[in-house]
Amino acid sequence: MRSRVGAWRDPATGAALAHPAAMARAAAAGVVLLGESHDRADHHRWQLSVMAGLLAHRADMVAGFEMFPAAADPVLADWVAGRLGEAEFLERVEWGRVWGFAADLYLPLFRFCRLHRVAMIGLNCDRGLVRRVGAEGWEAIPKSEREGITPAAPATEAYRRYLFEMTGGRREGRAAQHPMDPAFDRFVRAQQAWDRAFACRIADARARPGAPLVVGIIGRGHLEYRGGTPRQLEDLGVSGAMVLLPMDAGSEVPEGIGDAVFGVEAAPG
Repeated sequence: MRSRVGAWRDPATGAALAHPAAMARAAAAGVVLLGESHDRADHHRWQLSVMAGLLAHRADMVAGFEMFPAAADPVLADWVAGRLGEAEFLERVEWGRVWGFAADLYLPLFRFCRLHRVAMIGLNCDRGLVRRVGAEGWEAIPKSEREGITPAAPATEAYRRYLFEMTGGRREGRAAQHPMDPAFDRFVRAQQAWDRAFACRIADARARPGAPLVVGIIGRGHLEYRGGTPRQLEDLGVSGAMVLLPMDAGSEVPEGIGDAVFGVEAAPG
């Protein structure tokens, strides 16, 4: 089964999904996680199209972004309310410091939220906390310094294998030589700190009055095969989150990679 430009596929069955049916199914899920490769403008265009489709079904949408820490929520609210220009908005969220990718890649998403008054929230935490969790573990971090994030559910062996291969697998000179190697623990703990932060913020938003639809804009490495943020959401009692992913046309669609994939034109080169 291969992906095709402009078409949805179900990785579990290989069946094609009509766009209206895919949007209706996702809107009923409560939480929709839209993966991306951060530097791919076409992935962000796809995310925008999906958000527009979801908004047609659910006006009560909250958009969560990996690109912002939760501490930026007051600024995000000012942006959505129309109280800030773009330059001031990017300055106040410290875009150049907190995110290493061009703002132009994401501004269409931010403009969409402002245009439709879709609430925006930050899903991330301070990078210093992630480094500390990676180096020391959650047990070493006082609760008062955890930014409201609870310790992550343990990584499954399958997730460790996924992360190990995603980061280059076994190779000469690498300290960790297999996924269960203790030398790989630090990276896994750090990755899970992000997974758990995103899950905690999403769960909090989902618990708002009226249980709004929460859409997460998140790097695909946290979503594929459900080992990262989806697993942490399950641990928090938020079940049924849908994982939607863009996939280069002609690529094999692995079973279980997500709940639905959408074919985009392959990246040049």
